[in-house]
Amino acid sequence: MNFLTVFLIALGLAMDAFAVALSGGFSAGKVTKRQTLRLAFHFGLFQFLMPILGWAAGLTVQNLIQAYDHWVAFALLAGIGGKMVYESFRQEKNEGRKPDITRGASLVLLSLATSIDALAVGLSLSLLRVRILYPSAVIGVVCFALTAIGFAFGSRLGRLLGRRMELLGGMVLIGIGVRILIEHLA
Repeated sequence: MNFLTVFLIALGLAMDAFAVALSGGFSAGKVTKRQTLRLAFHFGLFQFLMPILGWAAGLTVQNLIQAYDHWVAFALLAGIGGKMVYESFRQEKNEGRKPDITRGASLVLLSLATSIDALAVGLSLSLLRVRILYPSAVIGVVCFALTAIGFAFGSRLGRLLGRRMELLGGMVLIGIGVRILIEHLA
């Protein structure tokens, strides 16, 4: 498999992570380099590992996962997006405290939700008998880079446009979840 093909696959897989990072940056306010690195590392790591897991599973697990992977991604993204929308309407009593998607359960759930498609790519690559480490490494690195860019850019936009960006960020996450669901059900 040549670099251009792998790179285009990686770009396609990283788009969800980019959109989630962008919307997370909207609501985060000013983000630190550490937060950006933590989010990009986890998203990139999950995008690196999921194709390997999918490849290793091969055909034996494909039918089990395919039946509900879109529902899992939808539930995770809609749940976290719904929480962001809810938080955007709360009174200003928590004005100084911004949500941090780079920690705890939110980080793990978002990392998982944005990398489920990579699992399916790994399954497909196993059918094509493609060695998996090279494509997985490219997928992970591209995801890392786009996540860092999206989170930093979203943070700047969020600080510029204010609290409404948290509402927009939550709506974007819900929209990504709905899009994943529609793509798989159509």
